[in-house]
Amino acid sequence: MVPESITRGEDRTLRVDWGGGEVVEYPLHFLRRECPCAHCKGENILGKVYKPVLLPTYVEGMNDLIGASPVGGYAVQLQWGDGHDTGIYTWAYLRLLADHLPETPPI
Repeated sequence: MVPESITRGEDRTLRVDWGGGEVVEYPLHFLRRECPCAHCKGENILGKVYKPVLLPTYVEGMNDLIGASPVGGYAVQLQWGDGHDTGIYTWAYLRLLADHLPETPPI
């Protein structure tokens, strides 16, 4: 499923309109913590496991969304205020994250 629109929501969220009346507001701190890049999540290449880097609790700008760029017709790449910009959030990954949104705001 491809979103109809992606906009900056209120209260530091990314608002994704999936169509058919379904709109999901993703808290920016949650998206940053769930960045899918190899640096943040690690990866497995030919049986060798590369562990992810542990993110600090907070770095200035890390939860500030400064840009978003389309990636083909299947994803969006988010750019963060701390310079991190390698996470590609596929539509399928964003749909999965919608089922796991946090109930409490960040510290």
